[in-house]
Amino acid sequence: FLNAGAHVLVEKPIATTMEEADDLVALARQTGKVLTVGHQERFVFARTGLLDLAETPLEITCWRQGPWTGRGDDVSAVLDLMIHDLDLVHTLVQSPVAEVTARGTTQYGPHADEVAAEVTFANGTVAYLDTSRIADSRKRGFRAVYADGVVEIDFLTREITNTTPRPLAELEMGDPLGDAVASFVAAARGEIAPLVLPEQAAQAVETALLIEEAA
Repeated sequence: FLNAGAHVLVEKPIATTMEEADDLVALARQTGKVLTVGHQERFVFARTGLLDLAETPLEITCWRQGPWTGRGDDVSAVLDLMIHDLDLVHTLVQSPVAEVTARGTTQYGPHADEVAAEVTFANGTVAYLDTSRIADSRKRGFRAVYADGVVEIDFLTREITNTTPRPLAELEMGDPLGDAVASFVAAARGEIAPLVLPEQAAQAVETALLIEEAA
């Protein structure tokens, strides 16, 4: 589509290998067309104002768990589910990955259905990510520890706990898919810059593949 002169919105992840991701990033630059990725959670977070904070968290914990549905089993739970959280973590922590450790469980195979990972960044921030598509119940949340407080979000109850001095808006789920499409159309028209750049999506894939390898 890029070669044909079209702007492109691709569902997450941008690719399943770094070679493919890098090729798409290079092609978007070469053609000058908009290439953005459907990391819809970014729009949910953007509404709270959390992505606008200048401070970097010291520690981040993300959990995303649910029962088996058979959906997305052509890839691991990392590329299917954890990729959302990796995109958010990289948006909040502007620092290279220094170390990755992980463990995984495969129940339905051939890809890992449950993965827990620890990602340490060069600036010292540590992210703990726990993802499962074979859990007994749904759990979905986020916790960020800052030097002056903690922000915790329960996505199921839509409750935000914020002990930092910086105000945050209430969690409004809205229509993230609709927001992503509308943002893409506006970017294609040249009205705004894409919220999710292909380079950012490729970075999330790179870390996801490191976690898969470690697990």
